[in-house]
Amino acid sequence: MFGFGNKTKKLEKKYQQLLEEAYQLSKSSRSKSDEKTAEAEKIRVQLEALKETQ
Repeated sequence: MFGFGNKTKKLEKKYQQLLEEAYQLSKSSRSKSDEKTAEAEKIRVQLEALKETQ
C-alpha cells in the first residue's frame, strides 16, 4: 500500500516525458519517435497494472 503513489507519480512523469519526446522527434525522425512511443506504451501498461493492484 505504501509507496504505490510515489511510484505511480514517477511513472506518470516518465510517461508524459516520453510522449513529449516522441512528439518532438516526430518532426525529424519518425522511427525514433515510434521507439519513444513504444517505451511510453510499456510504462502505460505498468501504470494500469499498479492502479489495478491498489
